[in-house]
Amino acid sequence: MAGYDDRDGKIWMDGQLVDWRDANVHILTHALHYASSVFEGERAYNGKIFKSVEHSERLLKSGEMLDMPIPYTVEEIEAAKKAVLDANGLTDAYIRVVAWRGAGEDMGVASARNPVRMAVAAWTWGAYYGDAKMKGAKLDIAKWKRPSPETIPTAAKAAGLYMICTMSKHAAEAKGCSDALFLDYRGYVAEATGANIFFVKDGEVHTPIPDAILNGITRQTVIGMLRDKGINVIERRIQLEELADFEQCWLTGTAAEVTPVGQIGDYTFEVGEITRSIAEDYEALVRA
Repeated sequence: MAGYDDRDGKIWMDGQLVDWRDANVHILTHALHYASSVFEGERAYNGKIFKSVEHSERLLKSGEMLDMPIPYTVEEIEAAKKAVLDANGLTDAYIRVVAWRGAGEDMGVASARNPVRMAVAAWTWGAYYGDAKMKGAKLDIAKWKRPSPETIPTAAKAAGLYMICTMSKHAAEAKGCSDALFLDYRGYVAEATGANIFFVKDGEVHTPIPDAILNGITRQTVIGMLRDKGINVIERRIQLEELADFEQCWLTGTAAEVTPVGQIGDYTFEVGEITRSIAEDYEALVRA
């Protein structure tokens, strides 16, 4: 398979469609050196991007939190995403929208005089965790912890927040795992490297309070679906040792969708009825 820099197709960049291989930035782009970048990951099903407007709104909010005002409206971002899907003939696809501080007059930590740029790309991307949707993903427990919201804007979908995700996922894959579970700065269960996490016990669903993690759009969608089904959802702080008492577990995210988890460290879970049901319901919802 060709690398992501060597493909046919079009990418929207700063207001126009360009050839995929020409969608480049200068080596002194501020974001490359200082992580001044925010992004969204989205999926299109049958030609429609799920929760598209919510993603565009969150992108703008993330930019604001990084003191990086993005010079496009929600409507303009929506139009750019549609243009990319149409130009590449895609109906079922993953869409990546990214905004960043480009190269300009500043090359120190401050970058107020540098332009904020934006790009939209889309490609076909299958199940994020491969066959885990059938048998359940296996997760390592990361040695790194999610930082305090007093140290970094944890509510932003910012590139810099993913550095420890990459490191933790590499360590997990070296152990034969699909992903890693983070604890937060206090030692409570937080999330996986790119997905929120849910547990089941005695017919109720438990999930961490999103006070130090991203409150994912898929997470919010699934909580609403569970409550519509009459299932009690408890958002609370969860201790790691509690995993021994949970019966089921799954991950949620745009890329992950709803993926069952079979094991986290030494803790094991069944792919039970609630997990299967919410995964099927989510699949039906996004394709409705």
